[in-house]
Amino acid sequence: MAVLTMVLSTRPARIDYCEICDVFLDFRNENSATRMQSETVQLRCAAFTTHSFTAHRTMDSSRGDLAILAGSGNPVFAKCIADALGEKLVPCEAQIFSEGNVFVRILENVRGRDTFVIQGVHRPVNDNFVELLFWIDALKRASASQITAVIPYFSYAKGDKKDEPRVSIRARVCADAIEAAGADRVLTMDLHSPQIQGFFSVPVDHLYARSVICDHIKTLNIPNLVICSPDVGFAKSASAFANLLGVPVVIGNKQRKDHSERAQVLEVIGDVEGCNVLMVDDFTITGGSLDSMAEVLKSRGAKDIYAAVSHGVFSQGAVARIEASCIKRLYITDTIEPELESHGPKIECISVAPLFAQAIRSIHDRTSVSMLFPDVKAL
Repeated sequence: MAVLTMVLSTRPARIDYCEICDVFLDFRNENSATRMQSETVQLRCAAFTTHSFTAHRTMDSSRGDLAILAGSGNPVFAKCIADALGEKLVPCEAQIFSEGNVFVRILENVRGRDTFVIQGVHRPVNDNFVELLFWIDALKRASASQITAVIPYFSYAKGDKKDEPRVSIRARVCADAIEAAGADRVLTMDLHSPQIQGFFSVPVDHLYARSVICDHIKTLNIPNLVICSPDVGFAKSASAFANLLGVPVVIGNKQRKDHSERAQVLEVIGDVEGCNVLMVDDFTITGGSLDSMAEVLKSRGAKDIYAAVSHGVFSQGAVARIEASCIKRLYITDTIEPELESHGPKIECISVAPLFAQAIRSIHDRTSVSMLFPDVKAL
């Protein structure tokens, strides 16, 4: 009995199971009374070792088996996430050869580690997407225990349905490719269509930027504020913004006649006269929809016009269009790093890196990601 006590007391975090088994064998050779005592001790020891294994696994999780990799699409954003986690980025490199081939290489051992590769699918969309696939494949071949594809902005999410004859459902093709490459999980933010999560067979953790954006809007103390959805399709998400801010919501009605990325605003459902308006959407590319909606809102008697989008994609000339519009301020997040032109004075960036860091920590520690968004249950 004293020997067993010594084994347990000297190994509080990890138990030498072979040593315990030897002790049990010694107990079995004793008389029947002692044998009954050994069976009781064995049951208690089993409970203790189960607890000790759980404690050991938790300690291992906090001792560095988490690995964060930055693709070439989001190096700054990845660094912010790693800093928020208190981790260092895994050394790696990506290179595009003169003929266009993409080459990736991990410069550190990731065998058995819980890996997260941060690579958005934005401009250049196809290069970034193929690079993401190569990162996943490289991690799989390097024997990573779990591979999570962290995609801050998933551009092909717009291709979520067959709405015209003889067209591809691009989001589904991309989902199949990500799974085929070897991803065990996907972490992304504000998909254009949330049902795209169903295109994947692996788990998808879908983050929302609205909680971060609304926290910032609350600090501005904008009086008589109204939330405006640019179209009926975003009305449910706009209602979530309105619930978080405790303000009413109005809905715009727009239509697209072709693929020119220009929408025509037809009407606004709801009263905005004398109100300050915050337009909300998941992304903006040309800025044309926001500009057009702002003009209609102004014509309906709105005062100051603000806008907030999760992803500032910004094609060439978009920033200039926003700067010339009647929009007082445009709030975006840092899921996409500026490439074509820098942001103008009207555009303010709010970081969602801490939110991604919290989600990564939750995934790594096997805790709930949905707890980060208590308002989702009310939708």
